[in-house]
Amino acid sequence: MAKIAIVTDSNSGITQAQGKELGIFVLPMPFMIDDETYFEDINLQAEEFYQKMAAGSNIMTSQPTPDSVMQLWDSILKDYDEIVHIPMSSGLSSSCESAMMLAQDYDGRVQVVNNQRISVTQRQSAIDARMLADHGLNAATIKERLEADKFNSSIYIMLDTLVYLKKGGRITPAAAALGTILKIKPVLQIQGDKLDAFAKARTSAQGKSIMVNAVKSDMQNRYGMVTDGTGYYLSMAHTQNEAAAKAWREEVLKEFPVAEIYIDRLPLSIATHIGPGAIAITCTKKMDYDA
Repeated sequence: MAKIAIVTDSNSGITQAQGKELGIFVLPMPFMIDDETYFEDINLQAEEFYQKMAAGSNIMTSQPTPDSVMQLWDSILKDYDEIVHIPMSSGLSSSCESAMMLAQDYDGRVQVVNNQRISVTQRQSAIDARMLADHGLNAATIKERLEADKFNSSIYIMLDTLVYLKKGGRITPAAAALGTILKIKPVLQIQGDKLDAFAKARTSAQGKSIMVNAVKSDMQNRYGMVTDGTGYYLSMAHTQNEAAAKAWREEVLKEFPVAEIYIDRLPLSIATHIGPGAIAITCTKKMDYDA
């Protein structure tokens, strides 16, 4: 049986330490902050990132250099037969397309998965890949299974501020000012591709209700399943808002009879564009590893 390595990037939320525990290699994502390069979870921790954001630093996301990707792959392939590489969604970054181009020089030993996920849904894809490898599947088959499964997840995010969407040019300054005055809480969604507008809430409670109802609708209409606590994973994510996520988890558990709800921070690449204080809920259909 081929020895398969699973690689993802730090946009999955998997830290270097967690990666070692899970048996998953994690490629750190680079950031340019005030013209200096940082790498997530290497020389840039979340606390420092938010401090720099609050101080008004100029923060830009970037993608790993070809050299850094190939050096990681070459190092891994000394001990493994094949690699399954799971980057962040191709709809959110060109790093997936770049990795696919680089993989062409590896004679099929590196399979790059375009399953269009990020944050805790990308984390679940990496865990699924590890489980499929443990079930004896080769890298090409794992890629095929993950890509066939890519639309079986969704993320809904309620923002606390419009400042960073305005800063990134995603909304006009006038719209941001009006939204701030009216205290509008935008709800965004990621369903297999880009970060898109979904709804507008006037209060946090209304925004949470919108997101819970959206998840219920996805389960019934997109995944064809009931909300009885089986067949799916529920997770929460946040940008520097862990206390609110934990408090909301208790409310959500009353709506969905799941054993637990995993909480993690949204990756810094998303935080760059939406700012602190955001809270998110995600739903991912469970994969049948024996199918």
